[in-house]
Amino acid sequence: MIGQLLLGLSILVILHELGHFLAARAFGIKVEKFYLFFDAWNFSLVKFNFKGVEYGIGWLPLGGYVKIAGMIDESMDTEQLAGEPQPWEFRSKPAWQRLIVMMGGIIVNIILGIFIFWMLTLKYGETYVPNDNIKYGIVPGKIGTRIGLVAGDKIVEVNGKKIERYEDLISSKVLLGDSKLTIIRNGNEQIVAVPATILNDISDLGIGEFVTPRLVTKVDSVVPGSYAQKAGIVPGDEITAVNKVPVHFLDQLQAELQKYKSQTVDLTVARGGSPLDLKAQVNKFGVLGFADGRFGIATAEPATKTQKYSFTGALPIGASRAWGMFSDNAKGLGKVFKGDVKFNKAVSGPVAMAKMFGTTINWIKFWSLVGLLSMALALMNLLPIPALDGGHALFLIIEMIKGKPLSDKFLERAQLVGFVILISLMVFVFGNDITKLIKK
Repeated sequence: MIGQLLLGLSILVILHELGHFLAARAFGIKVEKFYLFFDAWNFSLVKFNFKGVEYGIGWLPLGGYVKIAGMIDESMDTEQLAGEPQPWEFRSKPAWQRLIVMMGGIIVNIILGIFIFWMLTLKYGETYVPNDNIKYGIVPGKIGTRIGLVAGDKIVEVNGKKIERYEDLISSKVLLGDSKLTIIRNGNEQIVAVPATILNDISDLGIGEFVTPRLVTKVDSVVPGSYAQKAGIVPGDEITAVNKVPVHFLDQLQAELQKYKSQTVDLTVARGGSPLDLKAQVNKFGVLGFADGRFGIATAEPATKTQKYSFTGALPIGASRAWGMFSDNAKGLGKVFKGDVKFNKAVSGPVAMAKMFGTTINWIKFWSLVGLLSMALALMNLLPIPALDGGHALFLIIEMIKGKPLSDKFLERAQLVGFVILISLMVFVFGNDITKLIKK
């Protein structure tokens, strides 16, 4: 988990800083350092000099940086600025060139995100569940139940637009809130409103507590050693009753088993078209699994469909996916500023990111997350906070409008304020991640 996180962040940081580096060199600006992670207090794990640039790996894994001559940055090297501006320094270049240097990292992040999703789309296509394959409707979790959904509802439209893919139900189209779901319940059409604050509940309980497809009780696989296997259940069995109470769907089976925790129950199963009675032990968690709560059976998921694309056809699909993630993050920030979503519910740090990567290596998941984080990093760096690229860009735009640069003293103080803000945010995000872990 930690290895994947460090690899993913290292790729993003190196390429982001490479954007600044290449832009600076293109305009003849001297670059003094290029570091992955921070060499705080001038301590680095590895470093070497090549063509006048010090390359290295710092010990503090909170990002990275390039030190550009004649620029007020996180190094706060003000001694260099005391002398006369030199032709190779950042401060000697026109404002538009300096703006491109500042935007270089963000541009690379956006290009990287698009490239990753382009290649993933080209290699694997798009795999999704057609909404028509959700034959028995949905099962609401705690969040879905709160907004008025019930088991068996068939969600057919979002904001009046027909749903083609089940995944749209758990996408930003719905979860950014203020959306209207058109459902079919007992043959009647109804509207269910999704509140603007739903992301707070998603943060607390997880997306699984919104909606899941409703499944029948036909067993697809049985885990060896589970109570289900010991009871004699085999793939292909359809569990039709628990203690003579009929169950047609998996959610009904689960609800009925919850009544008999740590007890033995009579199961009726249909095998080869004939009924069969079995006795099964229910564990203390109310499932036919193991003593530790792991499930013992799985039922067939709805059939998926995969759409393949050519080299050129995959590009607009990949670009749309990347831009959608950028847009969704921006909309999420907007909801935080509006007060619809609590700040501590919206932000995640390295601990949460490590959990997203998981404990096993899945390269499709790995590159998808790197693409997602690349677009998120681009958005974060666009924020007009001093010390971030967006802060530098804002001051350069002001300079271009005024026709003269802001004073070095102002820029130094702004950089210090921005640095304090970023450190405070980092401390908050780490603490927030740890608090969430403790609560769960």
